[in-house]
Order: sequence, then structure tokens, then C-alpha cells
Amino acid sequence: MSEPTQEEIISVVSSIFQVGNIESTLETIKFKIEDIEIKSKFVYLAQKLEERNLVCRLQKTPEGLYILVNRFPPRKQRRWLSSSWTPRVLFSVVVILVMIDGYYRTEATNSIINIGEPIEMAGIYTLSLLGILGIHETGHLVAAKLHKLKTSWPYFIPGIPVYGIPTFGAIITSRGLTVNRHILFDVAIAGPIAGLVITVLVSIYGSATAPVLDEDLAQELFAESRLLEFNEPLLMKATLAMFGKGGDDQEVLLTPVLFAAWLGFFITFINLLPAWQLDGGHMARALFGQKWHRIATYASIGVLFWPLNLWFMAIFILLMSSRNPGAMPLDDVSPIPKNRKIMYAIVIVLAILCAPFPITGLI
Repeated sequence: MSEPTQEEIISVVSSIFQVGNIESTLETIKFKIEDIEIKSKFVYLAQKLEERNLVCRLQKTPEGLYILVNRFPPRKQRRWLSSSWTPRVLFSVVVILVMIDGYYRTEATNSIINIGEPIEMAGIYTLSLLGILGIHETGHLVAAKLHKLKTSWPYFIPGIPVYGIPTFGAIITSRGLTVNRHILFDVAIAGPIAGLVITVLVSIYGSATAPVLDEDLAQELFAESRLLEFNEPLLMKATLAMFGKGGDDQEVLLTPVLFAAWLGFFITFINLLPAWQLDGGHMARALFGQKWHRIATYASIGVLFWPLNLWFMAIFILLMSSRNPGAMPLDDVSPIPKNRKIMYAIVIVLAILCAPFPITGLI
């Protein structure tokens, strides 16, 4: 498709908006618009111009509202990211690493209480963990598609099996631009909510099948440093309580499936923090603007340092947020629907319920 001329750009914008003054430079065409209702029209314009390799941005000044149209800046070629086989290769690698992790975790558990064949249990563990992560990313993809936002397939990130965690989650990259705060919020919230539903189901199954250790055996294993205590989130504590487990006088063995649920809750908690470009950070940026998003990022870093003692994650977010603080919607003027604020209040509650606060009971 040939590059549009200045006259064609003016014609497109004028066909959608009531245009007042038009100012033009070598790089930018600036339109003063007279419309009152602009949100849906701007979404349509942004998508239409993106097809022609153009980007528009809404700007509010004391003189009025303006639309600025530019050509997309040249992008660095990263062929390995654009290759269609890359997500498939990464997913295959992660499946293998999760299977290895599940196998050795099952063998370690079987040395205390037999819970099943290592290969079989590793398969259930892999299905559980990748199901949580996969549905999380699917939530983002579905929301993006509903808002006609172009994205890549998920890129699963390999981790360190046995000695750490087998995967560090997955990411999707946007092939287009986030048009407004409404879209930014909806795409951000869809992933954690979808993933949390699967996490709760995995936690219920894991809680039902997790063995409770005899008190004398538990004390002996603690003395031998073969067991460590985990801080279970409140939602996991609730699923254990469904089966009469996890009380102060009980020690529940953290099986591979229950560990997958624990990771699911932990990943959900991290993602819901109102920090940086995490899902919660995008929601906070959409609702409260750039200034309060920055303050929320620092507050989240503080929570990770204390009381959670997740200093590595805190330092990572601090470093990354200093380089790229947050998303910048093209339309940062149009208001976000009021019901999204209610949804965000629910998100805060869910983040607290998923947080690994110091509550003992799992080993």
C-alpha cells in the first residue's frame, strides 16, 4: 500500500471529526477538533490510520482538543521475535522443563509419602501450571481481540527446574498501539482474572489430594531440613479448609499440583500490583493517570521489600520502571467507565487474597 498523501490524511480525519484549524509540518499534521463525543470516533480513526502506517494522538490544551497525526517511527528489526516458530519453540522448551521439575518434585514427595508415578504426576503438574499461565494469556488475547488490538502469540519464558521454578510465566507483545485507557484497563484485567479462575480450580484439586503429615513425622523431617514452610495465600488456605486441612495443628505436604496452585496465586499477586507495566500497573495507569501510577509503583516496591521480603522482584521492578515507566494511551483524555473503578476495587481485594503473607501451614 502506498503512503497516504497529506490531502488523503486530512480527508480521512475530516470525514470522522468536525475539524477546525489545521496545522502542518514536515512530520506532523495537527487538527483542532470541535466534537463533544470523541472516544469511539477516535478509536475508529486510530485503527483506520494504523492500517496506513500512521499513528494519531489526542492532545488537550487550554485552547481545545487536538489530534496529531504522524507516521510510525522506524522500528528495529527483531526477526527472532517476529518468527512464527519462536513461540512454539519456547512453549516446547517450557513443557520439557516443567515436566522435569514435576518429575523430581514427585520423587521428593514420594520419599516421604507416595503420591503416584513420577511421570504421571509430572504430567498433571505440567497441565496444571501451564493451564494457569495459558489461560491467563488467553484472557489477554480475547480482550485484545474484542477491542481489535493486534497482539502476538504468548512467549513462554523458560525458568530453572528443580532448583527454582521451571518457568517465569509468559508475555504477549502488542503489534499495534493502545488507543485509550478503557482498552488498556480491559486488556490488563482479563489475564489475571482468567488465570485466577484456573488457579482456584487447581488449588481445590491439590487441596483434596494433598496428604496431611503425622505430627511426629513432620517434626522429624523439619529437624532433618527435608521440609520447609511455605506462606500460603488466603485463597489457598480457604481451599484447604474446604477439605478440613491446613489448621494450626496440621502440616499439609505441598505436592507438585498444590505447588502449581501456589505459583498461580503468586503470579496473580505479582501481576495485580499497581506497578510498572504489570497488569495491575496498566490498570492503575488507566484509572489514576501517570503521576499516581508512578507513586503506586514505588509503594508496590516497598511492599515487596517488606513484609514479603521479595527483594529480587522489588529490585527488578525498580530497574525496569526507571527505564520504561508505563503505557501511554493515544487517547489519554477520554474518561474511563465508572464501573471499571468498582472492578479495580475487587482487583485490590483479590491481590490481598493471593498474596503470600506469612501464614504457616504448608510444607
